[in-house]
Amino acid sequence: MHRQSVAVFDRFLATLSSILAKAEAHCEARRIKPEVMLAARLFPDMLPLVKQVQLACDFAARGSARLAGQEPKVFPDTETTFAELQARIAAARAHIAALSPDDFAEAPARQITFKAGPMDMTLSGADFLSFYALPQFFFHLTTAYALLRHNGVEIGKGDFMGAV
Repeated sequence: MHRQSVAVFDRFLATLSSILAKAEAHCEARRIKPEVMLAARLFPDMLPLVKQVQLACDFAARGSARLAGQEPKVFPDTETTFAELQARIAAARAHIAALSPDDFAEAPARQITFKAGPMDMTLSGADFLSFYALPQFFFHLTTAYALLRHNGVEIGKGDFMGAV
């Protein structure tokens, strides 16, 4: 479970960091105010780029902690710059890197109770990872990627996938 969660989250948080660096360079090259890119949305009722990055970090860090039987780390949502988002990603990666494979020994069968909107849900660790934490993480990661592509950042599938 450690490899299926921490390793996956870490790899794709690294790719998120890389595509944000390209977005920042794009803003500099095209004289776009960074706050405009960070506030970008695909549709008015969707969350902006900054929130997509925050949520991707949250699902990685909180999901991993829950699987390891630990209290989820809470990050304040105060980021307003590319540098602050990069620090958030680095903090999430450091948090999950501190979790050892031994912490996940009971993870598949561990009952995990969490809030999903207004509801309390309880799933086994295996189901939590497969049907909640990973899909939520990849939804926000993919939405961040799509926002950047939609706004002209020159990134492609290789940037999303990272080095294999």
